[in-house]
Amino acid sequence: PRTALEAAIARAHELGARVTAHVFGEDALPDLLGAGIDGIEHGTGLSPELIALMAERGVSMVPTLVNIDNFPLYAEQGEARFPKYATHMRVLHERRYRTVNAAYEAGVPIFAGTDAGGVLPHGLVAQEVLQLAQAGIPAPDAVAAASWRARAYLRGDSGVLMEGAPADLAVFSADPTTDPVTLLSPVRIVLRGKVVR
Repeated sequence: PRTALEAAIARAHELGARVTAHVFGEDALPDLLGAGIDGIEHGTGLSPELIALMAERGVSMVPTLVNIDNFPLYAEQGEARFPKYATHMRVLHERRYRTVNAAYEAGVPIFAGTDAGGVLPHGLVAQEVLQLAQAGIPAPDAVAAASWRARAYLRGDSGVLMEGAPADLAVFSADPTTDPVTLLSPVRIVLRGKVVR
């Protein structure tokens, strides 16, 4: 119930934490946003009114477009027993780019994420950035959604690397903010100060 959401989110905020929820459909979104949630993962069921509310309140969105690519398969697998579900999944998939673009245009903070570890393997963030660009997010903002802007959001700082910060970085042969496809082929990766590739 909404009261439970409000109490849980308020307590998390008292403790200095942020709250996000994985939501594909439409039904849970009004109560989550009304209760003061900080982020929505997936967000395929967002309406223009809810997108405007997210923008007004600074609620972030992690679309996980590489995950949403599986919706047609889920629809096919559920078609015989759950035809309404299958139709709904296809509609959400078909409008995914429009929904993400509308959120971006409204000023909703967009971040890259893949929901990896279940159905999807880890290591798909570059593909997610390309999907964000395909949704109409300019390349510099799509890259920022997976790097400095995401770092600033998660750490609560400027996102700029400072002396003493962990030396995690990737080197590319071209500027990914100009051509995000270059993200698929890093020439060097440094993780916790050690070259791993």
